[in-house]
Amino acid sequence: MISQRAIELTTAAVTGLFGVAVAVSSLDNGIGWGERGVDAGTFPMIVGTAIALGSLYNFVRGAVAAHEIAVTWTALRRVAGLFVPAAIFIALIPSLGMYVASFGYMLATLGWQRKLPAWKTAAIAIAAPLFLYIVFEKAFVVSLPHGALFEMMGF
Repeated sequence: MISQRAIELTTAAVTGLFGVAVAVSSLDNGIGWGERGVDAGTFPMIVGTAIALGSLYNFVRGAVAAHEIAVTWTALRRVAGLFVPAAIFIALIPSLGMYVASFGYMLATLGWQRKLPAWKTAAIAIAAPLFLYIVFEKAFVVSLPHGALFEMMGF
């Protein structure tokens, strides 16, 4: 089980590190006033500092908060059941392309997670990438990633 405190502290630490990274990287672009006005790094420095300070506030607030349970293992498993296939889908797009990865994602989420009948799962898993292809490649003439697999096949 995951406590509210653990969630608050982890989130505050991650966003705080992001804010610090933005602020530090803005130093390369210069902060303050230059010959042409405000330097390019001024706004990112302000935003990064605001994010870091807000995260520090949330970290302190989360450290003194109550310890109630925020997420049970059952709920976390349900979230992972959606997150893990989505992460695999995103990871497979460069190698397999959007259409093959979409087909696999639909098979995984509908067949495994939702436990739909095989014929419905197959129909949707075929229809969704086909729909993406027709809409983007033909109607809008926008090419979605085809991946290394399609490039090896000459597409």
